[in-house]
Amino acid sequence: MAANSEMTQDGALIGPPGPAHKNIMDRFIDSIEWIAAFFVGIVALNTFTAVFMRKFFAVTIPDYYNFGQFLLGILIFWGIAATSYRGTHITVDLVWANASPRYQRWIDIFATLVLLFVVTVQTYTLIDKVIDTKNGHIVTMDLGVPIWPFFLVSWIGDVSAVLLIAIRTYRLVFHPEDIHDVKIKTAE
Repeated sequence: MAANSEMTQDGALIGPPGPAHKNIMDRFIDSIEWIAAFFVGIVALNTFTAVFMRKFFAVTIPDYYNFGQFLLGILIFWGIAATSYRGTHITVDLVWANASPRYQRWIDIFATLVLLFVVTVQTYTLIDKVIDTKNGHIVTMDLGVPIWPFFLVSWIGDVSAVLLIAIRTYRLVFHPEDIHDVKIKTAE
Protein backbone atom coordinates (compact mmCIF):
# COMPACT_ATOMS: atom_id res chain seq x y z
CA MET A 1 0.00 0.00 0.00
CA ALA A 2 1.13 3.57 0.52
CA ALA A 3 4.21 4.42 2.50
CA ASN A 4 2.09 6.16 5.15
CA SER A 5 -0.35 3.28 5.67
CA GLU A 6 -0.66 1.76 9.11
CA MET A 7 -1.95 -1.64 10.19
CA THR A 8 -4.24 -1.91 13.21
CA GLN A 9 -4.16 -4.84 15.61
CA ASP A 10 -7.15 -6.45 13.94
CA GLY A 11 -5.27 -6.56 10.62
CA ALA A 12 -6.92 -3.62 8.87
CA LEU A 13 -4.90 -1.23 6.76
CA ILE A 14 -5.63 2.43 7.33
CA GLY A 15 -4.28 4.92 4.82
CA PRO A 16 -3.31 8.50 5.51
CA PRO A 17 -6.13 11.01 5.93
CA GLY A 18 -7.44 12.49 2.70
CA PRO A 19 -6.48 15.94 1.49
CA ALA A 20 -8.13 18.91 3.17
CA HIS A 21 -9.38 20.24 -0.16
CA LYS A 22 -10.77 18.34 -3.10
CA ASN A 23 -8.97 18.40 -6.39
CA ILE A 24 -10.72 18.43 -9.75
CA MET A 25 -10.76 14.62 -10.02
CA ASP A 26 -12.48 14.28 -6.65
CA ARG A 27 -15.08 16.87 -7.66
CA PHE A 28 -15.69 15.01 -10.93
CA ILE A 29 -16.10 11.73 -9.02
CA ASP A 30 -18.52 13.36 -6.57
CA SER A 31 -20.56 14.89 -9.40
CA ILE A 32 -20.93 11.48 -11.08
CA GLU A 33 -22.17 10.02 -7.80
CA TRP A 34 -24.68 12.85 -7.39
CA ILE A 35 -25.97 12.32 -10.93
CA ALA A 36 -26.45 8.62 -10.19
CA ALA A 37 -28.30 9.52 -6.98
CA PHE A 38 -30.49 11.95 -8.94
CA PHE A 39 -31.54 9.17 -11.32
CA VAL A 40 -32.40 6.92 -8.35
CA GLY A 41 -34.78 9.67 -7.23
CA ILE A 42 -36.27 10.08 -10.72
CA VAL A 43 -36.94 6.33 -11.03
CA ALA A 44 -38.53 6.27 -7.57
CA LEU A 45 -40.64 9.34 -8.37
CA ASN A 46 -41.83 7.84 -11.68
CA THR A 47 -42.84 4.60 -9.96
CA PHE A 48 -44.51 6.33 -7.00
CA THR A 49 -46.46 8.72 -9.21
CA ALA A 50 -47.67 5.94 -11.51
CA VAL A 51 -48.82 3.75 -8.62
CA PHE A 52 -50.40 6.67 -6.76
CA MET A 53 -52.35 7.87 -9.80
CA ARG A 54 -53.52 4.36 -10.69
CA LYS A 55 -54.53 3.47 -7.11
CA PHE A 56 -56.30 6.65 -6.04
CA PHE A 57 -57.49 8.20 -9.30
CA ALA A 58 -57.71 5.18 -11.66
CA VAL A 59 -55.57 7.11 -14.13
CA THR A 60 -52.69 5.62 -16.07
CA ILE A 61 -49.90 7.99 -17.04
CA PRO A 62 -49.14 7.62 -20.76
CA ASP A 63 -45.83 5.85 -21.44
CA TYR A 64 -44.95 5.64 -17.73
CA TYR A 65 -43.83 2.03 -18.18
CA ASN A 66 -41.58 2.88 -21.13
CA PHE A 67 -40.15 5.88 -19.28
CA GLY A 68 -39.59 3.65 -16.26
CA GLN A 69 -37.67 1.14 -18.38
CA PHE A 70 -35.51 3.80 -20.00
CA LEU A 71 -34.86 5.58 -16.72
CA LEU A 72 -33.91 2.28 -15.11
CA GLY A 73 -31.41 1.71 -17.94
CA ILE A 74 -29.97 5.17 -17.32
CA LEU A 75 -29.79 4.42 -13.61
CA ILE A 76 -27.93 1.16 -14.22
CA PHE A 77 -25.23 2.78 -16.36
CA TRP A 78 -24.76 5.75 -14.02
CA GLY A 79 -24.76 3.31 -11.09
CA ILE A 80 -21.96 1.36 -12.77
CA ALA A 81 -20.05 4.62 -13.00
CA ALA A 82 -20.62 5.44 -9.33
CA THR A 83 -19.66 2.02 -7.98
CA SER A 84 -16.75 1.38 -10.32
CA TYR A 85 -14.54 4.05 -8.82
CA ARG A 86 -15.27 3.51 -5.15
CA GLY A 87 -14.97 -0.25 -5.29
CA THR A 88 -17.71 -0.50 -2.66
CA HIS A 89 -19.88 -2.91 -4.61
CA ILE A 90 -20.33 -6.45 -3.33
CA THR A 91 -17.19 -8.52 -3.76
CA VAL A 92 -16.15 -11.92 -2.52
CA ASP A 93 -12.53 -12.75 -3.11
CA LEU A 94 -10.75 -15.25 -0.91
CA VAL A 95 -7.49 -14.95 -2.83
CA TRP A 96 -7.36 -11.17 -2.37
CA ALA A 97 -8.36 -11.37 1.30
CA ASN A 98 -5.53 -13.79 2.07
CA ALA A 99 -2.87 -11.96 0.08
CA SER A 100 -0.35 -9.53 1.50
CA PRO A 101 -1.06 -5.80 0.98
CA ARG A 102 1.46 -5.68 -1.87
CA TYR A 103 -0.26 -8.49 -3.76
CA GLN A 104 -3.69 -7.06 -2.93
CA ARG A 105 -2.64 -3.90 -4.75
CA TRP A 106 -1.48 -5.91 -7.79
CA ILE A 107 -4.74 -7.86 -7.80
CA ASP A 108 -6.66 -4.56 -7.58
CA ILE A 109 -4.69 -3.12 -10.50
CA PHE A 110 -5.27 -6.22 -12.64
CA ALA A 111 -9.00 -6.35 -11.79
CA THR A 112 -9.42 -2.66 -12.50
CA LEU A 113 -7.66 -3.00 -15.86
CA VAL A 114 -9.97 -5.88 -16.80
CA LEU A 115 -12.98 -3.81 -15.73
CA LEU A 116 -11.67 -0.85 -17.74
CA PHE A 117 -11.37 -3.03 -20.85
CA VAL A 118 -14.84 -4.55 -20.48
CA VAL A 119 -16.62 -1.24 -19.83
CA THR A 120 -14.71 0.44 -22.68
CA VAL A 121 -15.88 -2.25 -25.12
CA GLN A 122 -19.40 -1.94 -23.74
CA THR A 123 -19.28 1.84 -24.25
CA TYR A 124 -18.04 1.40 -27.81
CA THR A 125 -20.87 -1.00 -28.67
CA LEU A 126 -23.53 1.08 -26.91
CA ILE A 127 -22.90 4.13 -29.10
CA ASP A 128 -24.00 2.01 -32.07
CA LYS A 129 -27.32 1.40 -30.29
CA VAL A 130 -27.75 5.14 -29.73
CA ILE A 131 -27.03 5.92 -33.40
CA ASP A 132 -29.25 3.09 -34.71
CA THR A 133 -32.13 4.17 -32.46
CA LYS A 134 -31.80 7.80 -33.59
CA ASN A 135 -31.60 6.85 -37.26
CA GLY A 136 -34.53 4.42 -36.87
CA HIS A 137 -36.79 7.20 -35.52
CA ILE A 138 -38.04 4.87 -32.76
CA VAL A 139 -40.59 6.51 -30.49
CA THR A 140 -42.73 5.53 -27.49
CA MET A 141 -46.21 4.06 -28.05
CA ASP A 142 -48.51 6.61 -26.44
CA LEU A 143 -46.82 10.00 -26.69
CA GLY A 144 -44.47 9.38 -29.60
CA VAL A 145 -41.42 10.59 -27.64
CA PRO A 146 -38.11 9.68 -29.33
CA ILE A 147 -36.20 7.17 -27.22
CA TRP A 148 -32.69 7.88 -28.47
CA PRO A 149 -32.10 10.65 -25.88
CA PHE A 150 -32.62 8.08 -23.12
CA PHE A 151 -30.05 5.84 -24.78
CA LEU A 152 -27.69 8.80 -25.14
CA VAL A 153 -27.90 9.63 -21.42
CA SER A 154 -27.22 5.96 -20.66
CA TRP A 155 -24.20 6.07 -22.95
CA ILE A 156 -22.90 9.22 -21.23
CA GLY A 157 -23.15 7.31 -17.94
CA ASP A 158 -21.11 4.53 -19.49
CA VAL A 159 -18.51 7.04 -20.69
CA SER A 160 -18.39 8.39 -17.14
CA ALA A 161 -17.76 4.85 -15.89
CA VAL A 162 -14.81 4.51 -18.27
CA LEU A 163 -13.38 7.83 -17.06
CA LEU A 164 -13.81 6.92 -13.39
CA ILE A 165 -12.26 3.49 -13.88
CA ALA A 166 -9.35 5.12 -15.71
CA ILE A 167 -8.91 7.54 -12.79
CA ARG A 168 -9.02 4.64 -10.34
CA THR A 169 -6.46 2.72 -12.39
CA TYR A 170 -4.15 5.75 -12.53
CA ARG A 171 -4.45 6.27 -8.79
CA LEU A 172 -3.92 2.58 -8.00
CA VAL A 173 -0.71 2.56 -10.04
CA PHE A 174 0.79 5.95 -9.27
CA HIS A 175 -0.99 7.38 -6.21
CA PRO A 176 -2.55 4.59 -4.12
CA GLU A 177 -2.82 6.97 -1.18
CA ASP A 178 -5.47 8.91 -3.15
CA ILE A 179 -7.81 5.92 -3.29
CA HIS A 180 -10.52 6.62 -0.76
CA ASP A 181 -11.04 3.06 0.48
CA VAL A 182 -11.46 3.69 4.17
CA LYS A 183 -10.59 0.29 5.56
CA ILE A 184 -9.21 -2.88 4.02
CA LYS A 185 -9.46 -5.90 6.27
CA THR A 186 -7.52 -9.05 5.51
CA ALA A 187 -9.02 -12.49 6.11
CA GLU A 188 -8.18 -14.33 9.26
